[in-house]
Amino acid sequence: MKSQEKERDFQDRIHKAAEVVAAADALLITAGAGMGVDSGLPDFRGKQGFWQAYPAIKKMNLAFEEVANPKWFKQHPRLAWGFYGHRLNLYRRTTPHAGFARLLEMGQGKAHGLFVLTSNVDGQFQAAGFDPGRIEECHGSIHHLQCSQCCGEPVWSAQGVNLAIDSESLQAIGALPTCPRCGALARPNILLFRDRSWLEERTKQQGEALWQWLEDLLVRAHRLVILEIGAGTTVPTIRHRSEFYAKLHHATLIRINPQDHHVSKARHISLPMKALEALEAIGQQLLRNGQGAG
Repeated sequence: MKSQEKERDFQDRIHKAAEVVAAADALLITAGAGMGVDSGLPDFRGKQGFWQAYPAIKKMNLAFEEVANPKWFKQHPRLAWGFYGHRLNLYRRTTPHAGFARLLEMGQGKAHGLFVLTSNVDGQFQAAGFDPGRIEECHGSIHHLQCSQCCGEPVWSAQGVNLAIDSESLQAIGALPTCPRCGALARPNILLFRDRSWLEERTKQQGEALWQWLEDLLVRAHRLVILEIGAGTTVPTIRHRSEFYAKLHHATLIRINPQDHHVSKARHISLPMKALEALEAIGQQLLRNGQGAG
């Protein structure tokens, strides 16, 4: 009996999520690392998860937050670029899963469209066809580079950077990327741990575009729904911003996460599911309701 009640509760949540998405004038998609798992990308959940993705780093007994530190570009640049070069290569060859297309469908026909806020640096939303002008990458992007010495050169594209990586040692082979202005070592334009040299101008401009979009919603009294996907509690930036925007706009927050799915307000919806499963379920419910995806 309990399992039947649990299933009914689960279906009620999906039905409610589909209803609020259908009624919305705008969608704000807030995404963490869990959004990419169904595409085959690692989410680095815990030290063991990180080590499973990078056995070479396990031998060094380093956690993700220790490796994702700007000091390595000074102390061991081939290891630093081995790690980030491997990730750059991985993200380039990864095809976004079908959930990205579902989100695009959900935003079609909305009076105010959709905007993406993501802590992911992988560029998967752009690769899936989302408007680059409506994406904020709050931790930067691996597809853009900056000077490690902050010589004044603006952020530039990583297009054309192709690094070979030794699979055993996870070290970059051959010439490393350099700054076109001063010739110093380049690094990804990503906010790292204990990072005092990250150039935030590109991300700041994206954030200003998001804020303007949200202000326009308030002026027009449009109904906002926030779809938060795969945002964990270890680095809770996305969760905090989702909750802040939900409070500011009195919006419904749909939190999709297999583990950290709990919500604090009765109007919000908790879906203990992975990204693709949840987005497919909401999309199918929209179709059953005869509402389409937009």
